[in-house]
Amino acid sequence: MRAAIRNHHLISIQAVREHLEWREPDGCASCRPALNFYVLAAWPAEAVDDPQSRFVNERVHANIQKDGTYSVVPRMWGGLTSPNELRAIADVADKFEVPMVKVTGGQRIDLFGIKKEDLPAVWSDLNDAGMVSGHAYGKTLRTVKTCVGSEWCRFGTQDSTGLGVQLEKFTWGSNMPHKFKIAVSGCPRNCAEATIKDFGVVCVDSGYELHVAGNGGIKVRATDLLCKVKTEEEVKEYCGAFTQLYREEAHYLDRTAPWIERVGLSYVKEKVVEDATNRKALNERFIESQKYSQSDPWAERVSGKVAPAEFIPLKTIG
Repeated sequence: MRAAIRNHHLISIQAVREHLEWREPDGCASCRPALNFYVLAAWPAEAVDDPQSRFVNERVHANIQKDGTYSVVPRMWGGLTSPNELRAIADVADKFEVPMVKVTGGQRIDLFGIKKEDLPAVWSDLNDAGMVSGHAYGKTLRTVKTCVGSEWCRFGTQDSTGLGVQLEKFTWGSNMPHKFKIAVSGCPRNCAEATIKDFGVVCVDSGYELHVAGNGGIKVRATDLLCKVKTEEEVKEYCGAFTQLYREEAHYLDRTAPWIERVGLSYVKEKVVEDATNRKALNERFIESQKYSQSDPWAERVSGKVAPAEFIPLKTIG
């Protein structure tokens, strides 16, 4: 199916269904989100995104909770924040009577209990403070977790915080088969837990160890060592290449852990580490796709680019 999308330049779900002569004209709740991702991944500049084929969290850019309210997580690059951002979050919590404000495991701040109709106003206030969506709801990069590294820590070997910020600004907004997490630890003590992330960097005296396909979820999986590199630019290139290979070849809803267990670490090394030409090509394709992915969905909704009907309560019919 993905080969058909590429080979026949199919840029919409409808085009895929027609070309492959599917019997069901509208598809189902399982195939539609997958098709939408495959089309977006193959043709980032031309693909027609179908919001109706996304899960509710991705449609409203917030996480639905058990009581029907939502949680909102603004992005904090590399886990860094500022007094201005913290004041904006506190003001939003007061203004909208947010019942819980909690620090997440990814070093971000989560606002719980926000009504659906209040979401655009919450985003607007956070946008005014310079904050964008943290994509805590999406099949995309979630967070880049860091430790303070060589700038402050007496054990730090490299600037892990600065590198984490670079990686987050490089990878945020990307469409993925599943959620994707990155971490950068400033030394082998691994305070940022880089060895249970989808892409982890452990700083050492000689440079950087790159780890892949970790998972801290229901089935915990430690990362595999991909390779060692010497410079930050190499870290970014390998990160882009690995991420793009995952985007192009993993099944929808596969985390990197089950994907790499299926294809094998040696296969990934062959594509990313041993073949420099292919690595650079993968990284370039990732960079190109990011030109069309790095837009803040909160700002788009606030500006009216997308109809606000999603956030208006249903009319009560008496």
